[in-house]
Amino acid sequence: MITLDCLGQRCPLPVIKLAKAIPGVPVGEIVRVLADDPAAANDIPAWCRMKGQEFVAAHDHQFDVRRIT
Repeated sequence: MITLDCLGQRCPLPVIKLAKAIPGVPVGEIVRVLADDPAAANDIPAWCRMKGQEFVAAHDHQFDVRRIT
């Protein structure tokens, strides 16, 4: 698992960092995004739906995304 520390950054920056990191992650691997912008709770799952990735879980300011493609 890799972790992207996006705490203190406003959307869309956490989604942009996730989008840049996903191609370098093996299929099946999880990327954890740390983001405290309230918009991330909507933006990260929406990005996963649009890009065909799996939104695994959210807890507090942690968002886990599994690379599917």
